[in-house]
Amino acid sequence: MPGKTPNYPSHEGLKPTDSRFVDLNNMPWDESIPGIKMKWLYKDDEKKESVCLFDASPGSSIPDHEHTGFEQTYILEGSMVDDDGECVAGNFVWRPTGSRHTARFPKGCKYLVFFRGSAKRVETGRLFPSYE
Repeated sequence: MPGKTPNYPSHEGLKPTDSRFVDLNNMPWDESIPGIKMKWLYKDDEKKESVCLFDASPGSSIPDHEHTGFEQTYILEGSMVDDDGECVAGNFVWRPTGSRHTARFPKGCKYLVFFRGSAKRVETGRLFPSYE
């Protein structure tokens, strides 16, 4: 089965080659991690690929995790900080398979992420809920 925009009913009934337009303003936010909201724009469970829009509240963080695949992040507003540095609005950071970090958002952040693979929490060894 090809990728999809999860829980997005207007894509039902489209032909396999039709464009999938996504109205972000009318999509609900998912808050799997306290203080971090996300919208799944695209997800292919078979290939473990996804694109997500995140909105992190000031002072929030994503717990220590290891990437089992490639991650690419573009910062729209605010900044993301980890032990390797800070990525600010208008800039891009990518992380190779096996990278590990805790993402912190001292001033808040809106960002777009392209994932290949998943991420597992270092503390528990479990995948984040979106990949279980």
